[in-house]
Amino acid sequence: MHRFELRVRYGDTDQMGVAYYANYLRWFEIGRAEMLRSLGMSYRSVEDRGVSLPVLEAWCRYREPARYDDTVAIETGVLALRHASVRFGYRVSRDGAILAAGYTEHCFMGPAGRPVRPPADLARVLAAAPRAPEELQTLLSKSSG
Repeated sequence: MHRFELRVRYGDTDQMGVAYYANYLRWFEIGRAEMLRSLGMSYRSVEDRGVSLPVLEAWCRYREPARYDDTVAIETGVLALRHASVRFGYRVSRDGAILAAGYTEHCFMGPAGRPVRPPADLARVLAAAPRAPEELQTLLSKSSG
């Protein structure tokens, strides 16, 4: 999986000093964007091709809290690539301990607001992208059932 580290900021936390739960979805987005960037493509370049990637579904299982000033790793990989959609899997960890795991599912949407197949270069990049490991797929299938 692609790995990107960030530090939990004070503004990311609640009154108890724990990272607010919605920030994990923002961190998923950061991980997804950084993974694409590492593969030579940015969200901007995808949108310049007339394709957007709206979120169809988002899911996160929280296991341990991240706290102010922690350095966390966001690991991102492709779980499934279909004709008009892609599902990304994520792990957020600190010092090897998994704090949260989840996924987001996106459709490829064209300028007319309808699902489309991804442009060939984007499809190639996503097909070559890091894959989520079997353990993450197992965790997510057990948790979402």
